[in-house]
Amino acid sequence: MAKKALDGIRVIDLTVWFQGPVSAQYLADFGADVIKVERPQGGDQGRGVRSIKSLEVGDWNQYFLVINRNKKSIAIDLKKPEGQEILYRLVEKSDVFLSNLAPEMLNGWGLSYEKLSSINPSLIYATNTGYGRFGGVSKPSFDMTVQALTGAMARLGEPGQPPIYLGMGSGDAYGGIMSALGILLALYQRKRTGQGQSLDASLYGAQLYLAAPYLQSFLAGHPEAALQHSRKEVENPLWNLYPTAGKWVYLCEKNEDVRFAALCRALKADDLGKDSRFATAEGRRRHNEALIEVIEAHTLKFDHGSLMAALQAEDLIASPINNLADVIKDEQAWQNRYFMKAYCEEVQREVEVRGLPVTLSKTPGEINSLGPQLGQDTEILMMELLGYEWEEIEALKAKGAIP
Repeated sequence: MAKKALDGIRVIDLTVWFQGPVSAQYLADFGADVIKVERPQGGDQGRGVRSIKSLEVGDWNQYFLVINRNKKSIAIDLKKPEGQEILYRLVEKSDVFLSNLAPEMLNGWGLSYEKLSSINPSLIYATNTGYGRFGGVSKPSFDMTVQALTGAMARLGEPGQPPIYLGMGSGDAYGGIMSALGILLALYQRKRTGQGQSLDASLYGAQLYLAAPYLQSFLAGHPEAALQHSRKEVENPLWNLYPTAGKWVYLCEKNEDVRFAALCRALKADDLGKDSRFATAEGRRRHNEALIEVIEAHTLKFDHGSLMAALQAEDLIASPINNLADVIKDEQAWQNRYFMKAYCEEVQREVEVRGLPVTLSKTPGEINSLGPQLGQDTEILMMELLGYEWEEIEALKAKGAIP
């Protein structure tokens, strides 16, 4: 079997819920040996997610199994000194320690950076906090509460309407990518110096970065960048979303005469092309609200398929606004492995899962297994990796350090 990009890198994954687990999942997809450390009773809380907002998400636990794919599971009671000793032995043999538990909890369990780096000075110690390592804020964080803080949520939606939450754990997933990126940077630096370091990727920091274009514009002195903007008042009507008899369509074109002429042809809108108000770019900008109204009247004569065909015939850039049911049928996404299939032990069949956002030509990522059973690898890891004898394992079980 060909080597993967991260073959030889071992990650201790002491994470729960979404951001931390998905960070480790990105590393596991590309070959890192990721060992998920869980509490013996119940494990990661994500194991209990069988529904979202009381709606069942399927007959298998997609929430947990997808973001913990390609991992092993070891169950340890880290509240017990014997359990902490097991983790210390794991630290000796690992490259990365990753956790999104509260720093106070980690310190209380003897898992501070100072402690673990004294055991293994080359260790990369990665934390995922909610709001960053500095500044004194340490409280529970969720995707939606942090999105609410970034200013992005307040900017979305029509003026006067409620702010819009991007949803779907998008901020968590982005935070996980930032965490994985930080770990890879630290590993690269360690290759140069031999020294480990600590790093933190927070939900808040990642989501501020996600809002970068408008946030940067506001920083540069454009206060309107912080405001909700109505689609009926955008400055360039050729860069806007329009309704059809079916779906909405997003048109993305420069406010140039040649592109406007192409749009008029696509819409078969002779009246639009002859209207003197819209004859120049400045006129279209100045009379934007009127132009948007007229364009909308024309797009509503089409269904989205026929409008897309007409726009494409004029080489105009546009896209239908799909829903998720449309997206999973998109062959482009499947061909690029953005969606993949994997065998699910829980339901004993192949299931469809979100795949890999990055393609590597020689060492591509893979999905070899979905999330492990709680503690399924505890004994074999302790014997084969950490060198415990069976009698020692029995003694640790008797003390409740492992199940």
